[in-house]
Amino acid sequence: MPNDNTDLSTFDSDELAPMLRGILRGIEKESLRIDRSGLLAPTRHPAALGSALTHPLITTDYSEALIELITPTSTGIEATLTLLDEIHRCVYGALDQELLWCASMPCVLADDTQIPVAEYGNSNIGRLKHLYRIGLGHRYGRAMQTIAGIHYNFSLPDSLWQALQARQGDRRSLNDYKTDRYFALIRNFRRHFWLLIYLFGAAPALCRSLVANRPHQLESFDDGSLYLPYATSLRMGSVGYQSDAQSSLTITHNDLDNYIDTLYGAMTTPYPAYQKIGVKVDGEYRQINANLLQIENEYYSPIRPKRVANSGEKPLHALHQRGVEYVEVRCLDLNPYLPLGIDAEQIRLLDIFLLNAALDDSPPISRDECHAIQHNQKTVVNEGRRPGVTLLRAGSPVRLTDWGHALMEQMAPAAEQLDQSWGGDSYRQTLTRLTARLHDADLTPAARILAEMRDQRLSFSQFAMQHSLAHERHFRSRPLPPDRHAHFAELAEASWHAQQQIEASDQLDFDSFLQAYQQQPIRDETRA
Repeated sequence: MPNDNTDLSTFDSDELAPMLRGILRGIEKESLRIDRSGLLAPTRHPAALGSALTHPLITTDYSEALIELITPTSTGIEATLTLLDEIHRCVYGALDQELLWCASMPCVLADDTQIPVAEYGNSNIGRLKHLYRIGLGHRYGRAMQTIAGIHYNFSLPDSLWQALQARQGDRRSLNDYKTDRYFALIRNFRRHFWLLIYLFGAAPALCRSLVANRPHQLESFDDGSLYLPYATSLRMGSVGYQSDAQSSLTITHNDLDNYIDTLYGAMTTPYPAYQKIGVKVDGEYRQINANLLQIENEYYSPIRPKRVANSGEKPLHALHQRGVEYVEVRCLDLNPYLPLGIDAEQIRLLDIFLLNAALDDSPPISRDECHAIQHNQKTVVNEGRRPGVTLLRAGSPVRLTDWGHALMEQMAPAAEQLDQSWGGDSYRQTLTRLTARLHDADLTPAARILAEMRDQRLSFSQFAMQHSLAHERHFRSRPLPPDRHAHFAELAEASWHAQQQIEASDQLDFDSFLQAYQQQPIRDETRA
């Protein structure tokens, strides 16, 4: 996507300001529930928090013990963080003696059978969500699914897309134009997201129990911990959200049709190892199907094009019919030094990064460039803080720090434009402060974690437990005021009622429902 006529500096500031103030952002934050000995909580998702199937703000991810906190979209950074803080305080009001694990890499784990898979009630859609997770456990092991992260949802307002489209003289529908521009953003994100892993990676170590009986190339930190000396985010590497099966996947992000075709191909291609697991064995389902991907969400990607789907609608169908609505950034670790796992500074950098990615040139990604992207991710994950480490850019080696500085300089106009829209200089200051991490890798969260573990002679589990307890005190010392407590109680009660309505409305037995769901077409004859 060429950037002709898309330079925001050519816009009148009075015209541009309300557009950039219309950026929508939302956060999805996962955390493990643990007991006070630092082990995975064996209890069910607290009933006082409502139905995990239907609650708009509080649900579960893979496990009953892996809670997910969701903020609605907002145009204000502080409003988003304030609500995320309130959701945490609500959760702590229902946890009794349990607490939330502060890190992305999990606590000490027992064997897979002791990791409870999330339950969503007796409705067909609830059973489908549970079965999908059962399948993940059979395919990858349950331990891998306890790794937590933060997802950042981001969209630019239609007013900005319309202004850019008019400047380019593009006569397509707005949805088609936006979709192409979001895929251009995604391609640039994939080229450069290694920088986010370097700046914000906070998973350089882990408990040995995570990789028990699994091959790995990690080094011993102490009797209970493994690490790599220059690692940034092991969560984003071979011991995290990776698999041999998906390593063969090449999902194309050059346009919507190619994306749908390649992803749908993976969803409909049988995979021998998964065929050996079986789909329904002795009357019990083990997975949705034996294909390379059960559903779209099984594809582990650092960023996804997204569209809110209707109940029971496949995400790919929603994308094909109505285009891309927003992007979901998925490469962010929980920062154990922050009670919320994320802060305003990190959000501002994400805004700058994504706005720049949306406006910069974005040619198609070739197969060679795709391999370079994978190489760069692996390099930064495992040794991104090593002095002099190099990455691949345009087929040639380049020092990570040199490329990082060039990207920070390239993002400066986006920071300037965001500051002009909001007033002040917080975006420019964010860029300056975080550029310092390129000068000094010891300022990165990953380096700080390992330094603290060394200085205080802490295992990874001890380190994370200390910070988890500090976060617990932070939230419990500020219980929700009565009106907000009542608000969350009403949400919980309404969610249980909504689940009961869904369960009562089912017309099909589960076998028939599952068959109909899988046969749902991705493309219809008509497209909005």
